[in-house]
Amino acid sequence: MTTDDTTQTPLDRLLAQLELDRLDRDLFLGDPGKGENRLFGGLVAAQSVVAAYRTVDEGEIHSLHAYFLRPGRHGVPIRYVVYRIRDGRTFTTRDVVAHQGGEAIFNLSCSFTKPEEGISHAEPPPDLPGPEGLPEWEFARPDRHEDREMIRRWERQSAVEVRTVDPDGPPAGDIPRRRVWMRVKGALPDEPVLHAALMAYASDRGLIATARMPHGMQRGNWSGASLDHAIWFHRPPRFDDWLLFTSESPVAHAARALIFGQMYRPDGTRVASVVQEGLIRMPRGAAGS
Repeated sequence: MTTDDTTQTPLDRLLAQLELDRLDRDLFLGDPGKGENRLFGGLVAAQSVVAAYRTVDEGEIHSLHAYFLRPGRHGVPIRYVVYRIRDGRTFTTRDVVAHQGGEAIFNLSCSFTKPEEGISHAEPPPDLPGPEGLPEWEFARPDRHEDREMIRRWERQSAVEVRTVDPDGPPAGDIPRRRVWMRVKGALPDEPVLHAALMAYASDRGLIATARMPHGMQRGNWSGASLDHAIWFHRPPRFDDWLLFTSESPVAHAARALIFGQMYRPDGTRVASVVQEGLIRMPRGAAGS
């Protein structure tokens, strides 16, 4: 398990991190890679999805529910323990607990299902422009030059490209809302586990930024973290084209914000729904909402 080759593309490095070492039947070891600051929670979620998939013989993931328990760290291997909760004729359930440095940092419960004919309906997708020609999304719009350089470095090193439909955000007084197009920077192998893991990885990006829109928060004057995260895959996970990822935050209170997300294919098919509760804290003594 190595991710140190500087000649690799960002996607190559991420895919290498998803190649977990199998230590036992239901025990895996993941590499968080090198880096600075707190580990991106979406990577832990993606590795947990891979660990769960490796213990399932048939079916594809249709839902996951997770709690971010403690911040992860770079440079310290993560141990993933899988619990085989249920193996049914149609549905299979797995729990995964991620441990780092002797402490649990992430807990995942997920369900897999076999293909089945049945009812189907969906509301119309939003009428929005496609990704061509749209600017890259910045998770912050700082004024300081050094922060802009940090953002450019993040975008260069990211395996997922993100372009924004609303660079100026929603109108004043409107619900906090973010609408972006996302795609993987390269071709994914035709393995359902990798498509599901990469969708889980990308789904954790930018949701807290949606919730802090109306509060005038600039970089450095707030702190935030994902608390819990859920995804429902309405279609078999595929991430080999652009996905429209819309999100809105209808309510926040006591430093916790709720964010709803939706993922659509370019043809308007809704493929996944996302819900997250995020923690957003202002500095002590700052005015809150």
